[in-house]
Amino acid sequence: MNQLQSLLHDALISTDNVQQCAIIRRKDLSVRACSVGLHLYQDQVQLLLDLFRNPPQTREEGIYFDDRQYKCVRADKNSIYGKCNDRGLVLVRTVTLLLVATYTESMYPSVCVEAVEKLADYFKEKGK
Repeated sequence: MNQLQSLLHDALISTDNVQQCAIIRRKDLSVRACSVGLHLYQDQVQLLLDLFRNPPQTREEGIYFDDRQYKCVRADKNSIYGKCNDRGLVLVRTVTLLLVATYTESMYPSVCVEAVEKLADYFKEKGK
């Protein structure tokens, strides 16, 4: 298990409030670490990154991810949160990375958001 994979597990999966997650390098759209069962392709990653270009439009149109249409509940230059029934999506951008996380109805959205934002803050402190 590489360092990023360990960090992903320790910071997110171990909270039991993150269903699936990934760390993506923005420069080349490569998945650096991800949870079991999450498959992201470069075109999907590019679409997620494009959401940050126009937060008002993202808020209006929502987010299509993993065959679901999420209603956008927050969108700014660094964070985007979406909700689809009892499921949610959290996207957080740092200088070089994109963090992606999902949660389900049996999980606490606030814990998922806090864990992802804390991990993003860690990467920001490291200049990543």
